[in-house]
Amino acid sequence: MKQFLFLAALLAMGTPRMLAADANTVEIAYSGTTATVTIADNIASYVTASANGAHVTITQTNTADVDGAEITYILSGTSTNGEFYLNGSYKCTVSLNGLTLTNPSGAAISIINGKRIKVKAETNTENTLVDGSGSQKGCLYVKGHLELRGYGTLNVTGNFAHGIKSGEYMSVKNLTVNVKSAVKDGMNCNEYFLMESGTVNITNAAGDGIQCDIDNTAGTSIAASDDQHTDEDTGNVYMTGGTLNIALASTSTGKLIKAAGEISMTGGTYNGVTGIETVPVSTTATSAPSAIYDLSGRQYADGSALPHGVYIIHNNGKTYKVNVK
Repeated sequence: MKQFLFLAALLAMGTPRMLAADANTVEIAYSGTTATVTIADNIASYVTASANGAHVTITQTNTADVDGAEITYILSGTSTNGEFYLNGSYKCTVSLNGLTLTNPSGAAISIINGKRIKVKAETNTENTLVDGSGSQKGCLYVKGHLELRGYGTLNVTGNFAHGIKSGEYMSVKNLTVNVKSAVKDGMNCNEYFLMESGTVNITNAAGDGIQCDIDNTAGTSIAASDDQHTDEDTGNVYMTGGTLNIALASTSTGKLIKAAGEISMTGGTYNGVTGIETVPVSTTATSAPSAIYDLSGRQYADGSALPHGVYIIHNNGKTYKVNVK
């Protein structure tokens, strides 16, 4: 028999029964102060859900594909006081299908899972996430590898920390991402950042626009994926396509793009990204002036509007290479 879980407001009345989700899917529909969670029968033994109002907590226990596929969570509806919290140890997809979700007390979406997590905005859908006070690292937080996908739009407002944060690599393909504002960085990750296509608009970030650090975790292993960056923990930022627009908050002393490794922009359009440079995450850029040279030894006054090419940057007694194409 197919199974589903609850209207949060009716928990005290037991578990009502409704039509089940499609195989391998969990459907979460938000409506004001409640959320309806529907779990497909074939994954019911691997997914446990609970809720406090529209604050939904999921525990996923599978360690392999179920019936040949991973589990997909489909989020829809609207709540001004809700969240999606997922704990697990195997890859999954979170599909946003017309979701407007605000959590006044924490992250809108928090995924405590060290594996590959695909967050997908369904085609032609508008999805909005807003966070509030709390101890979270981002309005959208993923502990593991975050792949941002889909032909829809994702709007994010980070009122407490970063807009989007992943503990490991982050990549963008096809999706339109609008980070409306962030108290810290617009997008923050470890290992590497890759933009393949789509559009990323970051505005009013009080920290850096995009920051990528090196994980330095013993035994770090990056699973093979669409990105073809297996076993890479470089702190590099790559742009191979798409459109990137970054504008920091007027009070920010951060960088448009800040990388612990190198920055390679070999395709796409990067509007407004004129001060790019590679700076160690632990380095304060204002502690010493930067010197920028091309490979012919010509010096540039700053990083604004550099012609395409490879540059050597001396900053705070250290030397870095940046590839601008």
